[in-house]
Amino acid sequence: MQAQKSCPLISIITPSYNQADFIEETIQSILSQDYPHKEYIIVDGGSTDETISILKKYNQQVTWISEKDKGQTDAINKGFRMSKGEILCWLNSDDVLLPGVITKVVEYFMTNPEVKLVYGKSYFTDKNGDIIGSYPTEPFNYNRLAMFNFISQPSAFFTRDAFYRAGELDESLSYTMDYDLWIRIIKNSKAFYLAEYLSNNRLHTASKTMDDIQALPNSKETLETAFKHYGWAPANRVYGYCYQVAENVVKKYFRMSKPLTIGIAVFLSLIKYFQMNKYIRAADIKMLNWQYIKKMGLRWNEYYKTY
Repeated sequence: MQAQKSCPLISIITPSYNQADFIEETIQSILSQDYPHKEYIIVDGGSTDETISILKKYNQQVTWISEKDKGQTDAINKGFRMSKGEILCWLNSDDVLLPGVITKVVEYFMTNPEVKLVYGKSYFTDKNGDIIGSYPTEPFNYNRLAMFNFISQPSAFFTRDAFYRAGELDESLSYTMDYDLWIRIIKNSKAFYLAEYLSNNRLHTASKTMDDIQALPNSKETLETAFKHYGWAPANRVYGYCYQVAENVVKKYFRMSKPLTIGIAVFLSLIKYFQMNKYIRAADIKMLNWQYIKKMGLRWNEYYKTY
């Protein structure tokens, strides 16, 4: 790494609300990074647990505020507006960065100035931090991003100019603010896949990706985000949404049955797909393989972890 004065400042933002069980590990994963030119900002939404007492322990090393906000996306945007870094990322208050990651990412940006977004692999961990799987990352492909968000949020870094040129995070979104941002950034910029593990993405009962109640609005927002940017509703996105609709119908009117749920989901998907697309896309035909069909009966978060 070059002398510190020539190294760009990187700003890491952590949105937080009542995450006292995990936030200290998140903080330590940032402070222990060997890259010296960094700023760390925590935007807390007015936590009522022990979060504030934990934050006070790091007054000399972390910039933090605690006040009511409009939710996670608002908190992240607020943090970025407070920041000064040339390179940006956000790390949720239950995730961690792996050792040495910031140095690797900054060095890549410095030697490849045409790249505006760098992303890498991410482990899935349980509430205790034990590895239970990995996020399904892939080499960058703009069209494939319509079908799968292969960019793991805690392992994604981007330049400040690209972020503000894209227009910040969309605060109307509750689930796909990251996915929406990736698409907007890379429409006019170059992305790079760093095929190394950069973070741990913690899955636990309080996280949105594990909450069954949020599965339907999550899949709906994901479908709408893809369609907004690509003018195309990929078959797997349509099915993912319709599966959640079907499961809610089966729960309400019938005894739970996976074959019945799948049957209703396929029927609804055919209708929804032609309503949105008018005709069959070649990319969707290519997806009709045994590997995909085997996953049709998985719950939305189970499918996400196995793709």
